[in-house]
Amino acid sequence: MADTVGTADPAGTAEPARPAQVAVVVIGYNDVTHVGDAVRSALAQGPAVGEVVAVDDCSADGSADLLDRLAAEEPRLRVVRRSENSGGCGSPRNDGIDAVTAPYVMFLDSDDVLPPGAVDALLTAATQARAEVTAGLCVRRELPSGREQPWQAPLYTAHTVLASPAQHPRLVHDTLCVNKLYRTDFLREHGIRFPEGRFHYEDIVFTARVLAAGPSMALIPDRVYVWHVRRSAEQLSISLDRDRIGNWQSRTEACAQAYEILLGAGQKELARAARAKFLDHEVRMYTRELGLRDPGYQRAWWTHTQEYLARYDAADWELNPGAPGRVLARVVLESPEPRDLPRLRELAARPARLLPPYARDADGVPVWSADLPQVTLEPFLTRPIEILPLAVDAELRLSARAARLHLRLHEMYGRVAEAGPREVDVTWGARDDERAWGRTTVALTPSSAGTDADSWFADVPVDLPALGAGTWDLRLTVRFADGKEREITAHALAGAGRLRRRAVPSVRHGVLLVQPYATHSGALALRIASGASGAVRVARGRLKRLLR
Repeated sequence: MADTVGTADPAGTAEPARPAQVAVVVIGYNDVTHVGDAVRSALAQGPAVGEVVAVDDCSADGSADLLDRLAAEEPRLRVVRRSENSGGCGSPRNDGIDAVTAPYVMFLDSDDVLPPGAVDALLTAATQARAEVTAGLCVRRELPSGREQPWQAPLYTAHTVLASPAQHPRLVHDTLCVNKLYRTDFLREHGIRFPEGRFHYEDIVFTARVLAAGPSMALIPDRVYVWHVRRSAEQLSISLDRDRIGNWQSRTEACAQAYEILLGAGQKELARAARAKFLDHEVRMYTRELGLRDPGYQRAWWTHTQEYLARYDAADWELNPGAPGRVLARVVLESPEPRDLPRLRELAARPARLLPPYARDADGVPVWSADLPQVTLEPFLTRPIEILPLAVDAELRLSARAARLHLRLHEMYGRVAEAGPREVDVTWGARDDERAWGRTTVALTPSSAGTDADSWFADVPVDLPALGAGTWDLRLTVRFADGKEREITAHALAGAGRLRRRAVPSVRHGVLLVQPYATHSGALALRIASGASGAVRVARGRLKRLLR
């Protein structure tokens, strides 16, 4: 007799028991350290999971033997061994699709886990809505800190049923395959498979094929997948290993295929949304990191991006023309070689910051710069103040007795003065957890004259001993006369020793080592080490870097 599972509705009335209906396909390659945890998290979902198919992509580290031992103790687990390594994630997932017998299937990577209750939540929504695809919230968990960040959270704020994905074009932003439950017969009837072999970003293409088939869908706010992010791993995941131009070329190829798939299926609105997503997500993410790369990479990236963006038509550019991604892309298209990388990095930040100068053309129209007037910023004249890429400079001024944060809000084509900035909320958020400290509200004071004209200033005390050891991100909220708000990060002023590490006496800690620094996106952040032990750790870390 098949295993059955029952669930209860909110009123406490038990639903009829139903057969186990879900297969979880776990793929892995040379990941013996983590694959066991992934498989156990799938089995721990309970009797709703009828089978777990673990596909080993010809590992050489003992992963297959570990899986065999687990399978000997768990009848729901089957192991599929590939005789040759595929070089990607698509082929082993396709093997899993071929192997499963359950009416529903979902995917799990060997270094991630399913949180408790994920399968029950997805299956309940799928059966109640008779949905062919059901999706839930994925969270990115940074390790070892454990800090979590939801992925595409606006899609998963409430239970939603869609007759077709065309009803919600923003679905193209969630290109993950792992936070979704699919009807197995839906995938097979439409021939939906992953790209085979060494194809990076296979999720993007697979998801486009799913959306192109126009499935009925259910969206739920439940956490259904935990994506582990290990930035210190010896072998970075594809999504983190972005320092080679081949990664960008693979990403653009996957996005190009996704667009063609959607367009070819007659899903014109989804296809257009996919092109917009490329500007808002891919271009911004890689532009933030462009200044970290060598000149050869920068030139190759610039040329390849120009070639890709040349495929866009007028309608693509007309969609949300004032969005930061559109401006970034226009600068790339209109300039023959890499330029203005620090300024582009700031505009690519989330939230975006457009640093001065704020140029105008001969007719007074806002433009990117005096020597690139063809990139217009005219939409900024009508864009709501709360989504403008406002720029705030920040400097932490340290002395033996106190620390003060100096802020400067820049004018932007008259829009800031028009909105009337009144005050700013200042909060320090801990990088490694959800702590927030020191929320302070201070008035913004307009400058009177001189080189700082058309600016607003604030001076805020910072209680460094209260912050204590850790890495702290600066978060600001600017409030305007009509009550509207703009959340923003602050540009870290560099030069003249502004970002130099300082030792600050502390009654509580003895001594604090304080390091203001600029993040990859140019925002001000702080590293603080406390006490003698903290100073020793900093010294050891610096010595290790010097010896490399």
